Amino acid sequence: MMQVHAGYGPFRRWRNAALALAVMLVTLAAHGVLAAPLRILALGDSLTAGYNLPADASFPAQLEKALREKGVQAQVINAGVSGDTTAGGLARLDWALADRPTHALVALGANDMLRGLPPEEARANLDRIITRLKQENVKVMLVGMLAAPNLGADYGKRFNPIYPDLAKKHDVPLYPFFLDEVANNPKLNLGDGIHPNREGVATMVRKMLPQILGFLGA
Repeated sequence: MMQVHAGYGPFRRWRNAALALAVMLVTLAAHGVLAAPLRILALGDSLTAGYNLPADASFPAQLEKALREKGVQAQVINAGVSGDTTAGGLARLDWALADRPTHALVALGANDMLRGLPPEEARANLDRIITRLKQENVKVMLVGMLAAPNLGADYGKRFNPIYPDLAKKHDVPLYPFFLDEVANNPKLNLGDGIHPNREGVATMVRKMLPQILGFLGA
């Protein structure tokens, strides 16, 4: 009998500890402490990928660091492909979704504009990208682009409204211009005058961070 009681004591303590742990986990989950980790898909082109920059200087890397400095534990997935258009982004969306993102920053359209592709095609592709992401329960923030003045006023009138129109249609937040305060600033761009350098990307992240924090609910 003494051996039975000796064995039962540790079991009872283990059972009580397990019950206490279960109660704690349920409580934490109810208060959102155990919420699924944030996985942010940065879907874009060379501006996102970090063209000619070290990996830690890319937009996703600098954004992830900035978020963690604000206490937001998030992984920012670099789904930027240099030279990509909205059509290319749409074509690889299934691949990008394999990373199971919870949120997405859609920053495509710059190459459509630079190549003078029909704005109507860019609009349709972005529309399909946002629709698909929302179908997969991925929260979307649209990152806008503006047409270069040398493409003419007519092109700008057709291209520039794409982003505010789609943001309104899909009820998603919009950051109006990805290169705000960076475009045409030699100190913030590489020698080509198009792609941001490390400091340029840091400026982009700093400008966008307050809105991204709101988007994440942080």
